[in-house]
Amino acid sequence: QVQLVESGGGLVQAGDSLTLSCAASGRTFRRYGMAWFRQAPGKEREFVAAISWTGGDTIYADFVKGRFKISRDDAREDANDTVYLQMNSLKPEDTAVYFCAARFLLAASDWVTRMEEYRYRGQGTQVTVSS
Repeated sequence: QVQLVESGGGLVQAGDSLTLSCAASGRTFRRYGMAWFRQAPGKEREFVAAISWTGGDTIYADFVKGRFKISRDDAREDANDTVYLQMNSLKPEDTAVYFCAARFLLAASDWVTRMEEYRYRGQGTQVTVSS
């Protein structure tokens, strides 16, 4: 069974840092680009960041540039790939449920920022930033 499982969310104060993890299992994701999305209460889901299937390219939403960093750790021996979202200088407006998603051969030549276009998606992890 293919799964993406997010973890690392929690309650932090403004200015703090948090690192989210997304563990992929059930198949190898070495040829999949990975992305993070978020959805705040009462708001539409929005794109946060993505990393290409090679790991060599990244893209960020303007509102997280310079504060968030996406990275990946592709295990070569098994199917347990992991993507991370390091979040620094968190703000109350970063409060949301964060989701990870995977898309085959996602590359810088054709970034995809709609979560519906990613084949695999996780269930999300809650991040709450207090002021």
